Amino acid sequence: MTIELLTTAEMAEADRLTIAAGTPGIELMENAGRAVADVVAAAHPAAVPVLVVAGPGNNGGDGFVTARVLRERGYPVRLLLSGDVGRLKGDAALAANRWRGPTAPATAADIAGEGVIVDALFGAGLDRPVEGAVRALIEAMNAAAAKIYAVDLPSGINGTSGAVQGVAVRASETITFFRRKAGQLLLPSRLHCGRLHVADIGIAPQVLAKIKPKAFHNAPALWGRAFPIPRVEGHKYGRGHAVVASGGISSTGAARLAARGALRAGAGLVTIASPRAALAVNATANLAIMVRPVDGADELTAFMSDPRRNVLVLGPGGGVGGEMREMVLAALGADCAVVLDADALTSFCEEPQTLLTAIRGHFDGAAVLTPHAGEFSRLFQTLPDIAQAGSKLAQARQAAAAARAIVLLKGPDTVVAAPDGRAAIADNGSPWLASAGSGDVLAGLLAGLLAQGMPCFEAAAAAVWLHGEAGTEVGPGLIAEDLPEAVPRIYRHLLAEHLH
Repeated sequence: MTIELLTTAEMAEADRLTIAAGTPGIELMENAGRAVADVVAAAHPAAVPVLVVAGPGNNGGDGFVTARVLRERGYPVRLLLSGDVGRLKGDAALAANRWRGPTAPATAADIAGEGVIVDALFGAGLDRPVEGAVRALIEAMNAAAAKIYAVDLPSGINGTSGAVQGVAVRASETITFFRRKAGQLLLPSRLHCGRLHVADIGIAPQVLAKIKPKAFHNAPALWGRAFPIPRVEGHKYGRGHAVVASGGISSTGAARLAARGALRAGAGLVTIASPRAALAVNATANLAIMVRPVDGADELTAFMSDPRRNVLVLGPGGGVGGEMREMVLAALGADCAVVLDADALTSFCEEPQTLLTAIRGHFDGAAVLTPHAGEFSRLFQTLPDIAQAGSKLAQARQAAAAARAIVLLKGPDTVVAAPDGRAAIADNGSPWLASAGSGDVLAGLLAGLLAQGMPCFEAAAAAVWLHGEAGTEVGPGLIAEDLPEAVPRIYRHLLAEHLH
């Protein structure tokens, strides 16, 4: 499946460029409506009644085509129009003129009792709250005992941000066109889309070169070329040395989980930098992972001065406060990649600019921040541009630009954003990952990939994908310790299916 994700404006530009190149707009609309009809017909016999609820724009025009094609194939079709058929314009008016059946005004009372509903009210272009009679229509569709097929995007969803505009259709399946939209992968809208189909309606892929989309589905096709694959002549010293800073004696587990993740991800060497008070616990709990005594910022600076130690993870179980802030600032003065997670971020919630300034001056921009929603809010809520950015995608991008670093904003729709605007949205997260320590393993996976020389954006995206796949592989009963042990199975599948 293609990986580009389009905004509504980018999709409109794809349409415009295609029409300017000689393809009539009505041809694109015919192809779109026929694609919806094909999906419906593939799932339902011709005796099943179909209700098409059309809106006043081009999405409604797609609905008119769908209704006509299904009727030609023998389906009993009713068509309801929200608005006046005489006010339809352009291609939507042409599509309506080709429909030979009756057109009734769309009212909520006419929704119930249908076997299939085709939602062609608004599609991806809605950017205002749904109110009044249209809200009642959507609520009636959701309440009906019918399978709902959404045209392009369930009505009530903003296609760029994924926001629900007051109320939205809960579709069983969604048929979108040319490329997926960012809003179809973000929550909450992804929960409204059901099964997603991407239909070819005659737009040439070459238009992407002019549109230059910067949002992508997080999949191996995005980062596979940069993925580190060991060579026969390689050795452990060529695969990098990841360091994970441990917390005190009562909170060593998080660092050990991160270190195990880094080792499983392929780092040649992994060391836990442990406070002396926790040294015995860390040493007895690890085999292939080394443990070395490191207390405080000055010792961390000295320890990381060895250029072979090329990535450092700070935060998991590290404690919140001044000592952690000092260690983070020391890390950002070292010539290595730095992963800042958990307590390393929360420690700066009262002074985010101190952290951002240090990150901006860091070695080669090689820093990755990995907050969950709460940590992100605590760190960035005082920065107006980010607080007002709206969607999760926009917030992650603004934060990445402000920090000049990669931001990995965790959740069921994890977003990885780069300062240059590139972003990857994941849809393979497992609900079983909502377990203590899961995020620590993710930080370790990321560190393991960075240690092997993978670029920061690609490493962050790949780590998120691996983490999601491991969660699905383990499934019910998952605890964080299971995740690193699932990685070899995920790697075998990745290498065989995607990177061969």
